[in-house]
Amino acid sequence: MPTNNQWTLSIVVPAFNEEEVLPAFHQRLTKVLEKLDCASEILYVNDGSSDATLKVMKGFRDPRVAVIDLSRNFGKEIALTAGLDHARGEAVVVIDADLQDPPELIPELIARWQEGYDVVFARRSARDGESFLKKSSAKLFYRFIQGVNRVKIPKDTGDFRLLSRRAVEALKQLRESHRFMKGLFAWIGYPQIAVTYRRDPRFAGKTKWNYWHLWNFALEGITSFTITPLKIATYLGLVTSFGSFTYALFVIYKTLVYGDPVQGYPSLMVVVLFLGGVQLMSLGVIGEYMGRMFNETKQRPLYFINSFSPSTVHDEAK
Repeated sequence: MPTNNQWTLSIVVPAFNEEEVLPAFHQRLTKVLEKLDCASEILYVNDGSSDATLKVMKGFRDPRVAVIDLSRNFGKEIALTAGLDHARGEAVVVIDADLQDPPELIPELIARWQEGYDVVFARRSARDGESFLKKSSAKLFYRFIQGVNRVKIPKDTGDFRLLSRRAVEALKQLRESHRFMKGLFAWIGYPQIAVTYRRDPRFAGKTKWNYWHLWNFALEGITSFTITPLKIATYLGLVTSFGSFTYALFVIYKTLVYGDPVQGYPSLMVVVLFLGGVQLMSLGVIGEYMGRMFNETKQRPLYFINSFSPSTVHDEAK
């Protein structure tokens, strides 16, 4: 790994409606970069913001800044991908703009990369400023996906990490439209190591991740990296069928032996509704996977760029 100033560090910052926090973020980030013994570029990705985020990005009088303005809001995973596609550094750091992930940790990420690791991910030891429900659901999600997936996705880890050029080039080959970046970071393999830090509360503005978005994000992650829900639906169907068959034998035996008259309408409805619920749930699981297959077969581009303002470093790299 490079150990002198003859290499370039790229910082990828996806942002959606972050006008309030971007000036403070840029100030802290530039202070960190000025202390590094390397060239650097900062790629801000505007993910279809409806506020003044793009204006703030273009207002930074810094030759290291490049601004990628996507044609609409594609979502954070796609915005992050756009940044990685345009990063030219030997090492690339991905970080959110809300200052929950401290830019001051970047030198430690670089130090571990220079030891020979391709992916240095930042693991949260604490999540300040978040509710008990959010922290508990996040913990449960990571434990669940660890248990059902052959690819071991690091627990308590977000997108904040450093990637080597080799890791970035590998990620650029993965072009599925349903992207769960935390899973893709783990899927590519290569030597990886964690750096622990304490996550700060959001500096300003409001989080874009309400519980509905988090639920959809979890669903995306599960269906992107495991077919366990399909297996559960299969096993649940087998168990239910076996139970129904056993109960049917019991009803026949009871009728033949005791001559039981036609009764039990409430219990019959319970059984019918239960079986119908299991079937609909299983069809829903299958539908989630089929919907994703349908979207992938279209092979649409992941994103379109409305405008791109390259940095000086980017121009020199080209």
